[in-house]
Amino acid sequence: MSIRNIKWFGLALLVVLGSCARRPVAEKPIKLEKRKTSELIFVMDSLSAIRPNSFYTKIKCHFSDTNRRISFKTSIRSIKDSIINPIITYAGIPIVNSIIRRDSLFISNRKDKCAIRTNMGYIKESFGVDFDYRNIEELLLGLPVAYDTTQKYFQINDPYNYIISSHRKRIIKKENKNKHDKDGINLHPRRNGIDNNNEEEGEDNVMIRYFIHPSLKSISRLVIDSPDDTTHISVDYIDRDTVGTYLLPKEVIIDIVTARNHIVLTMDYDKTEINTPQEIYFVIPEEYGDCSSEK
Repeated sequence: MSIRNIKWFGLALLVVLGSCARRPVAEKPIKLEKRKTSELIFVMDSLSAIRPNSFYTKIKCHFSDTNRRISFKTSIRSIKDSIINPIITYAGIPIVNSIIRRDSLFISNRKDKCAIRTNMGYIKESFGVDFDYRNIEELLLGLPVAYDTTQKYFQINDPYNYIISSHRKRIIKKENKNKHDKDGINLHPRRNGIDNNNEEEGEDNVMIRYFIHPSLKSISRLVIDSPDDTTHISVDYIDRDTVGTYLLPKEVIIDIVTARNHIVLTMDYDKTEINTPQEIYFVIPEEYGDCSSEK
């Protein structure tokens, strides 16, 4: 792995964010029983609160963008609301270790003997998506990303899907042209004083839709749109495994389209564990330089 690819590895670590040829297999749609919006909101509230105390898994990843394709493996260890530790291996050799905390990010590149010491703003600066620690945890666990129980949500009527949205359907269709936060998708408008509860005006230009599985036990898809900067993110939870009392991801496809890039990542989970003690080891050798200064 060369220095010029370190930013990509940052994305892989942070999103831990399919292959170009893989897509969900289309099936004949089945009409679903109608549900009240209040019932679906209750489901979303419940799903957003489900978090094991600790989490471990191994993931086979297939990554592609407009410039490259690569496959690698990663192991993930995490402790609830505290720390996420992704380790990337290539050809069976650990090459990148990292620590993600609420306010900091550390990446140690063993192959190039360099490191990155930064904060969570690195994600937005590099990729235009304002993922924070909690969002990464939600993504890994298959939970509703950036869902806020204090925000008002709406049901989008669809006979084949249960969809809860941050905006009404008519607002989504209008593709709000108001310009705010041109640097990229901001999943946390309240931090900038934006009130996303205005159901008529749709002040926040970031639109999030959650597709609830017909069983009402998980979400099957997440779609984030930012019309201002033509960014579209979809996360498809193709398959899940029951681990204890949790329905955790087994196969995930993440598709990110921006004005300059198209990123596709598939993740196949294996040997997932929850609520078991996790030992985390992370050291940056003194001789390692700064990856960002390398050429």
